[in-house]
Amino acid sequence: MAMQAGTLREGEPVSEINTTPLIDVMLVLLIMLIVTLPPQRHAVKLDTPVPCPDCAEAPETPAPVRIRVDFDGSITWNGEVVSRVGLDQRLSVEAKRAMQPELHIESHRLAKYGVVAHVMAAAQRLGMTRMGIIGGS
Repeated sequence: MAMQAGTLREGEPVSEINTTPLIDVMLVLLIMLIVTLPPQRHAVKLDTPVPCPDCAEAPETPAPVRIRVDFDGSITWNGEVVSRVGLDQRLSVEAKRAMQPELHIESHRLAKYGVVAHVMAAAQRLGMTRMGIIGGS
């Protein structure tokens, strides 16, 4: 809508339509439509396990394994420096356990992406299912 300044004579009809009332009516209709729609109720059916009343305790979860990738590319396993081959061996041993420990992967902020990606890919390739990345320094 353009504004005209001074070219209209008094008493002449304005040829532009005022759309403000039309927009108001459309908004009221939209609100009425939203209010009258039935609420969506989505149910997710889960088949959760039933606790065993005869079982004494739940199996103990192993302590998490903390893998740290330093800025120079060195990898530590719970504070002990390991090579890439040693990392693969330890990951394969942990993957074969009945209760796998969580892997907490921490990287230095200057660590190379390729080394961190290798650690995560090796863990996944060897069958580790519980892996998380924690904030590094």
